Amino acid sequence: MAAVLASLGPAIAFRRLGRADYLQTLEAMRAYTRDRDATTPDALWLLEHPPVYTLGQGSRSTHGPRGSGVPVVRVERGGQVTYHGPGQVVLYTLIDLARRAIKVRAFVRLLEDTVIDVLAEHGVAGECRPGAPGVYVNGAKVAALGIRVARGRAFHGLALNVDMDLSPFDAIDPCGYPGLRVTQTRNLGLALTPAQAGERLAAVLAEKLAHA
Repeated sequence: MAAVLASLGPAIAFRRLGRADYLQTLEAMRAYTRDRDATTPDALWLLEHPPVYTLGQGSRSTHGPRGSGVPVVRVERGGQVTYHGPGQVVLYTLIDLARRAIKVRAFVRLLEDTVIDVLAEHGVAGECRPGAPGVYVNGAKVAALGIRVARGRAFHGLALNVDMDLSPFDAIDPCGYPGLRVTQTRNLGLALTPAQAGERLAAVLAEKLAHA
């Protein structure tokens, strides 16, 4: 997991991991969260994953995946089933919420607002839905999020569809909602690469954390 390390403001380390195996990244997040102490900096990890379905704590088998050869991993984050693949930017948020005095619900909304603000910079109106975490544009989901909090410390994070093959979403009920449409920033007219979108997400989130 070689990476370039850069600063994103006080007490936040930013790592660009490129395309990284899901299971290896998951274990690294767990270890970072388990081993950190009061002096450990918060971290944002920016990456893409090879194709993988992940099942959150609320996942049911009826929501898929159905008839797919893509690997499936059950994880401890909140939420249900989603898909990760090339062209989707993933931002993992290893944040000590207790140290920053941020409540879990407020952190979820902060993540949603980060995506909404980046879309708004390009003239696209995103919105969130009560009881259905994520960001939507004209009823289609463009970003999913799910976090886990252990001892006041969050990990996992958010995923924004940028320029990817969306067909694997057909094998699932995205986030547990049958018939939910998904979209991506390319289809919304945003001329951003996954790397560019990820850098902007990280910068906006870091700014919000600095003022939370």
